[in-house]
Amino acid sequence: MIRHTVAFRLKHAPGSDAERDFLRAACELADIQGVRKFECLRQTSAKNPFTFGLSMEFADAAAYGFYCDHPEHTAFVRERRIPEVDENMELDYAAHTPRASGAKNAPRQDEPGAARRNAG
Repeated sequence: MIRHTVAFRLKHAPGSDAERDFLRAACELADIQGVRKFECLRQTSAKNPFTFGLSMEFADAAAYGFYCDHPEHTAFVRERRIPEVDENMELDYAAHTPRASGAKNAPRQDEPGAARRNAG
């Protein structure tokens, strides 16, 4: 599983029609094949300069790559994100379970191939 997140601040005035239009267009990215658990989020603290975020999940790297290269996504980036976003930061995560101390060679269940290694 890959969780793709984007935090951003728009050039538009808060509460403006332009802001709402951008966010509506961003939410249409949820319709691209492979996107799961899509969320449009509003920042609630002053810990960073961003005001909104998008979060979504993909089953695997192939699904995420399909999304990144999809014509609707690339058009959104070119026609909306680049001209309308003042600042942004993208973070992509995969599930991670830290190993117990002293278990250097024990495979984690979330590692690719772990089931194969555990099978024998």
